[in-house]
Amino acid sequence: MEERKNEGLRSLGNKTEYKSTYDPSVLETFENNHPGNDYWVRFNCPEFTSLCPITGQPDFAEIRISYIPDRRMVESKSLKLYLFSFRDEGAFHEDCVNVIMKDLVKLMDPKYIEVTGLFVPRGGISIYPFANYGRPGTPYEGLAQRRFETHE
Repeated sequence: MEERKNEGLRSLGNKTEYKSTYDPSVLETFENNHPGNDYWVRFNCPEFTSLCPITGQPDFAEIRISYIPDRRMVESKSLKLYLFSFRDEGAFHEDCVNVIMKDLVKLMDPKYIEVTGLFVPRGGISIYPFANYGRPGTPYEGLAQRRFETHE
């Protein structure tokens, strides 16, 4: 196996510092050893929390992130800390999912990414927002369109 180059990673292997408000600066990447291969990477965060921006009540969700990496990949501990930073943040469910996707696109420039939030019902209604992105001008743009059209 090829050796991973972990230079510059701040979180992995160090004392954990939890942010109490939204902070994309905690996200870190490492080099993809297989940028010529198309493959899926999937993260599930079953304990995501944020706050309703109107009532301040907690919202709970499972956040699912799936992506096809290119040159950079998100480091999992930094992703955990990033998702944790939403804990005291007032944001609607749809905003959380779109912000997460946009931050990860900016961070990694993946070939393709999708983010789904499976929010626990409040008031008898579940909300499951979905956002995706495929790199423009590539076959992944078409993948994004097809996945969006067939999303349930």
